[in-house]
Amino acid sequence: MAQLVPVETFDLIIFGGTGDLAMRKLLPALYHRDCDGQITDDSRIIAASRGAMTRKKYLAQVEASLRQKLVDGTFDEAHWQKFKKRIFYAQTNAFESSTWGELTKLLAGNDDRVRVAYLATAPSLFGAIADGMKSNGLITNTSRIVLEKPVGRDLESAREINDAVGKCFAENQIYRIDHYLGKETVQNLLALRFGNSLFEPLWRRSAIDHVQITVAEDLGVGGRVEFYNSVGAIRDMVQNHLLQLVCLFAMEPPSSLDQNAVRDEKIKVLRALKPVSVDDARANTVRGQYSEGSIKGSTVPGFLDELAGKESKTETFVALKVEIENWRWSGVPFYLRTGKRLKAKHSEIVVQFQDVPHSIFPEQQYNVSPNLLRIKLQPDEGVQLTVMAKEPGPGGFDLRPVSLDLSFAETFGVRYPDAYERLLMEVLRGNPALFMRRDEVEAAWQWIDGIINSWQASKQKVESYVAGTWGPTGSSVLLDRDGRSWHQDD
Repeated sequence: MAQLVPVETFDLIIFGGTGDLAMRKLLPALYHRDCDGQITDDSRIIAASRGAMTRKKYLAQVEASLRQKLVDGTFDEAHWQKFKKRIFYAQTNAFESSTWGELTKLLAGNDDRVRVAYLATAPSLFGAIADGMKSNGLITNTSRIVLEKPVGRDLESAREINDAVGKCFAENQIYRIDHYLGKETVQNLLALRFGNSLFEPLWRRSAIDHVQITVAEDLGVGGRVEFYNSVGAIRDMVQNHLLQLVCLFAMEPPSSLDQNAVRDEKIKVLRALKPVSVDDARANTVRGQYSEGSIKGSTVPGFLDELAGKESKTETFVALKVEIENWRWSGVPFYLRTGKRLKAKHSEIVVQFQDVPHSIFPEQQYNVSPNLLRIKLQPDEGVQLTVMAKEPGPGGFDLRPVSLDLSFAETFGVRYPDAYERLLMEVLRGNPALFMRRDEVEAAWQWIDGIINSWQASKQKVESYVAGTWGPTGSSVLLDRDGRSWHQDD
């Protein structure tokens, strides 16, 4: 394992510090990094929220949350006593300047240290918080601001947020986060492509038949039902997570891992995406919504049941056939799908290579399968390459596919860090390479807006699918038309 180097002394302000994201992801991530010695003793974590609360009460909430979330046995009583000394709480209302005094007092005299404002709030608060930081004199030369996804709900709102935050912070101080970019397997996608001469000659239309990207969840929307009903899967997952995976997979080799070198290549992919017209939307997109079903032997409610019987045309599942109009990928379809209440939690990229041009095994005419490269993102992170091999024995020349498996957990023998652990450290180091630049976010929204507008113009229906399956029938038909099928473990 690489040697862990402590980051500079910092003050990290978590706006929305009592919320689900802070308790479920950010604080556990910081706790783990502290356990591994990456946080200096005098660094501080300051939770900011509009509710009145004592520091003692807030620490009790954090402790209860950590004990619940760290079910892997990594919670240590002795280390908690050390960790809690760096945690503070400041009541702060983004829209009321009179409530910023407590936070301002906590930060006074520490302008020389790295100062990060993490906005774990609704996007509607981003501009107000940035303005509050500026008007209270809290922005320093070493300040950074982190915007959680989604940045807006369409191109227009994304531009408004970017403009509002940009009036207070320079672009190089703004970190737009997508936690998928912090996953070790996504990082290994770069290593796989650009650290090995084996794959680069094959990473193109002349060798690859098609690419499938799946991000499936077995959970429903739960307590986020009202929020989710206002955004749907296209805004919640495709605009950020799936398009970022497309960019990293399809981009041209950057000259280095410099932040702009990587992001310049990603934006080229977004700009090469074929716009989705009304006719394209009918033929190449599928919308679905889960109904009551069974997952892992338990009955689960449908989306409309979770909405207390309200009518809704919001999609909880999306499947797309995507085309990249450039020299490397012309003619290679990218099939994307994501959904809630599917059969299993399962995220991966599957690369299907082209068939052999001529089979010398006549008895195997229909059994020579194309090679597959599976890049597994979750839950079992790793890489699997499927090739054809001869079955042992003197009887004949029988072929069958065999897999060469690399499990990252088994190979490296370490606890796999959560994506937020890496991303938080990158913010504190001042390295924005794994974060989205303004033009990336807006280019992604421009393409997504085209799909949503086409859905509205064509009044495309939302297909029902039973919870615990792999989605609506239309998803399978999308590939059937092209003589292909989804690769999945049934």
